[in-house]
Amino acid sequence: MTGRRMIVVGGSVGIGRGIADAWAAAGADVVVASRNRPADAAHPAWEPIDVTAPEQAAERLAALGAERVDAVCYSAIYYGDKRADFGDIGVAEWRRQLDVNVTGLWLTLQALLPTLRAAEHGLVLGVSSEVAFNAGPGRSGYAATKAAAKALLDSIAQEEKGLHVVQVLPSGMVDTPGIRRRRPPGFDYSGYARPDSFARVAVEVATMTGRERHGDSLVVDEAGNWWSAYDRVPDSQSRVPA
Repeated sequence: MTGRRMIVVGGSVGIGRGIADAWAAAGADVVVASRNRPADAAHPAWEPIDVTAPEQAAERLAALGAERVDAVCYSAIYYGDKRADFGDIGVAEWRRQLDVNVTGLWLTLQALLPTLRAAEHGLVLGVSSEVAFNAGPGRSGYAATKAAAKALLDSIAQEEKGLHVVQVLPSGMVDTPGIRRRRPPGFDYSGYARPDSFARVAVEVATMTGRERHGDSLVVDEAGNWWSAYDRVPDSQSRVPA
């Protein structure tokens, strides 16, 4: 992947960070676009972007798209403070979920699709969630916005023929700073995936061999193995099996 320029929106921590580090380790020139600077990053390039400030974000994304872009990963996410029933969620949290999970993706596509179309093997990689397949209690806003983001990328995949669009999602929980803020001290994370669990699939779909995955949603487990969500729907993390 030497010589290819890749942008990861929301790549300072979590799955996005794992993908950014994997692409950088494979030789790509990676730019992380995020509110916070990545700590101990394997790559030095960082562009401060806050997708909840749409005019600023659009301007900075357009500047990034003025140069060559071979791939973009959208991994920015706003989950919320905690799981809560629909009636306990205020409009401010709902709007922030929309701003980050949907509108930020829309802004990224608007800015970077023209440049990606000019790339020899352009890639849009979206970080999805099982809630896009499994609506469940306590996560109505998150489920609705992630389902909207999935539908947006599914639609782009059907429109675009010169580049490929792939989505990835964890099969279960992932050990990230956001998750750790919601877990008690001493919690056992041994059964959780890690951000680097996404390294192999990120490199795979960024190469020619990944073109056969165009339009697919790939479920990734803690060992880094993956399968199509259309072959086996990921388990819900909130619904109790009947």
